[in-house]
Amino acid sequence: MASATTVPVQILDIHPRDAPLADQSIRDQVVAGLSQPIGQKWLPTMLLYDERGLRIYDEITTGAPEYYLFPAEEEILKNKADDIVKVMHAGVPNRGQVEEVVVELGAGALRKTSLILSALSRQVPDPSSAPPISYYALDLEKRELERTLMELSNSNVGAEMQGKVSASGLCGTYDDGLKFIAEGGLEGRNVLSKLDTKVTEKYTVERVGRDPSPSSDSSRSHSDATEATPPSTPGSHQPLHILFLGSSLGNFTRGEDAEFLKSLPLRPGSGDTLLLGLDHDNDAKKIELAYNDRKGITRNFIMNGLTCAGRALGDEHLFDESKWEYVGRYNEELRRHEAYYRSTCDQTIVDPETKANFPFVKDELVRVEVSYKFSERDAYTLFTNAGLRPVHRWMDSASQYSLWLLERPKFMFPLLKWPHRSSSADEKAITRSPFSIPAVDEWQNMWAAWDFITRQMIPPSMMFEKPIDLRHICLFYCGHIPTFLSIHLSRLLQEPDTEPIEFKYIFERGIDPIVDDPTQCHPHSEVPQRDEDWPSLPNILQYQSRVRERVMNLYRDIESGKITLTRKIARVLFMTLEHEAFHAETLLYMLLQRAGTGTIPPAGFVPPAWDVFAETWNNHPEPATQTVTLGPEDITLGHNDDEADDDSTDVYRHDFGWDNEHPQRTVHVGKFKIEWRPVTNGQFYDFYMSGGKDMDNIKFPKSWVDIDGEVYVRTLYGPVPMKIARNWPLITSFDNLSTYASVKGGRIPTEPELRLFLDKFECGYEGGANLGFRNWHPVPATTGGERDGGKGHNGGVWEWTSTVLEKHEGFVPSKLYPGYSTDFFDNHHQVVIGGSYATIPRLAERRTLRNYYQHNYPYAWVGARIAYDV
Repeated sequence: MASATTVPVQILDIHPRDAPLADQSIRDQVVAGLSQPIGQKWLPTMLLYDERGLRIYDEITTGAPEYYLFPAEEEILKNKADDIVKVMHAGVPNRGQVEEVVVELGAGALRKTSLILSALSRQVPDPSSAPPISYYALDLEKRELERTLMELSNSNVGAEMQGKVSASGLCGTYDDGLKFIAEGGLEGRNVLSKLDTKVTEKYTVERVGRDPSPSSDSSRSHSDATEATPPSTPGSHQPLHILFLGSSLGNFTRGEDAEFLKSLPLRPGSGDTLLLGLDHDNDAKKIELAYNDRKGITRNFIMNGLTCAGRALGDEHLFDESKWEYVGRYNEELRRHEAYYRSTCDQTIVDPETKANFPFVKDELVRVEVSYKFSERDAYTLFTNAGLRPVHRWMDSASQYSLWLLERPKFMFPLLKWPHRSSSADEKAITRSPFSIPAVDEWQNMWAAWDFITRQMIPPSMMFEKPIDLRHICLFYCGHIPTFLSIHLSRLLQEPDTEPIEFKYIFERGIDPIVDDPTQCHPHSEVPQRDEDWPSLPNILQYQSRVRERVMNLYRDIESGKITLTRKIARVLFMTLEHEAFHAETLLYMLLQRAGTGTIPPAGFVPPAWDVFAETWNNHPEPATQTVTLGPEDITLGHNDDEADDDSTDVYRHDFGWDNEHPQRTVHVGKFKIEWRPVTNGQFYDFYMSGGKDMDNIKFPKSWVDIDGEVYVRTLYGPVPMKIARNWPLITSFDNLSTYASVKGGRIPTEPELRLFLDKFECGYEGGANLGFRNWHPVPATTGGERDGGKGHNGGVWEWTSTVLEKHEGFVPSKLYPGYSTDFFDNHHQVVIGGSYATIPRLAERRTLRNYYQHNYPYAWVGARIAYDV
């Protein structure tokens, strides 16, 4: 039951007084759109959302069942609002001790929002005079804000919210709202009544009672009520959660949508989140019907925009509705619905103010709205370009709509830039390969990741420890990376080594001993045996800083023309950057062994809400068939990257790689079957517990841990129960997986076989693959699904092949790093390809890349799928 006492609704007009009035802005847009040539005219979408338009839209959501977007999103919120709110708060530090702000962009009728507000209320144990959660509805129309907020206040949900969640309005555009938030307008404020009223320059606060007067000004006018300047509170941290529902982002064009999301004031690594609704690229007929319902409500909604266009020009009857028709169609190629006005005759509209003529010919279309739809690739490309990380996703029961919870993480890797036209230092247009010389921002991203791992995940007490006996102490890797880089820069530029020179004798090369006999190991640096004999971490970090500056100086010299860029220079830079990326992953799989007993979980990324995630993972559909048949087919392996050509200045179009990737060669693959997805933890666990553990070749996976007789799966957040990670790809040795495959009547695929499968079905980083720290743990594989021809990802692991690392025809050892491959031509190492959740896209996306591990090495993040002979 609603409360008997209703708190007055508070609305803040955030359209700055010194900015153009909304009426004038809309008028200018209308004139600009109508001034275009025949076939290119348009009207601003904002016209559709006046007070009447908002009410008609509300009628669409209640009276037009064809419009599936609203009920699909509502279904998700009815069933999952509590889960959404739980995950939303997983990254908030000191939960319960801080105030927080929830802002909804384009709030509308609040029917769906009330489900979130109700769930937020349940998060607050006890009401108080100052509610800890402040909700702000941002919208254009003040009267609609008044109406919907009053209805909310008088509802049962309003009663739930009392003392827990306050609700206020922000009247303005998206840009007004985002600027207001960015300027600190909501920092330190849990209700608008607390706004500083001593300074009255920019914004207007309106307090609306229970019965707002019908003559109240519209949102486009400015009242004489109190104004307040948004206070800035540097250093404060009030969690911010933004809601952008209804697939409203679809009204932006591709590219503009990413720029808009990029502009949201979400602070990196803070726990701030965005809940975003996106419509899927559903069947074209379904989409067209959604925007052209049988009752004609959508038509009324669109046609009301003509009245608004006339009003903006000075006469709301300017457009004779009998001379216009609504036309809606779905553009499958662009994946967007397009709404137009069609002129049914030759006619001319005359601007009442300027007397300008706007002629239209019969059947001419005037675009008023586009609604973009999002494939998997569209969504992940959008998020990555916007600098956002998907935390979790909820879909409706028909898989036609998604709610995404996103954050801005402390660091992330952008999409690879595939061959494109770019400008070099001499301004000549060139084509640049994503596997050419690393750009400066690639180094910056890599260093951000490396510093995060080494300085925020390793406690001081662990620096001198070996999480894995077959590797050095953690401190070694902090020194190894800058030392390796310094050595190669000095050789390349014929310069002295970075001081202190003695670091190169300690840190030059790590170890990879034979698992069965650790006394056998390739040549490596001799390291101190006592903790006190190692260089201190501060000294190593100072050294690292000096080495990094050498890298930047080299780029400056190349840019200025002081040094001529050759493939040799580019090769050193590619090699040292990728070397750092490989070791970041090595260090992480070492730290995994101490997760929960020393390793610090990755702060600055919203931590997983395991129970919520597992419910989604465990309900993920399986492929219709277990395997796919491929071959016979010829496949190309490797690429041509001969170091003998390193004097060449043709750099930007060239793909660099390690010595075992050269040369390009063609291999015939016979017919075979291969499983859509890698072996999972659950599959291997069932096998292990039903007798597999008694087999000689089967070892308890190092990615698992036994806790009081129960098997848990290791994560960087600490061990999780098997039921949580059951559908993740299993991480274990080649020996374990090869034995399991043979028991199942199959085998591990060869490198060419697996390469053929990945070429056909891997969705890539831009398609949502679990790479580049998109997550800090594996997730269930998605290949073999119904959409996109079965394309998907393997869950975030490298994959074993049955191919032994050995010299192949045309192989030439690297001159810069002679032992990179040859030291491991020992019949102990298997080729692995792909990449894990901690592999940077530059590595994982290069199809020629060949990594390798010993067949019985149990720590690396490698899984496998089973192949079968046909």
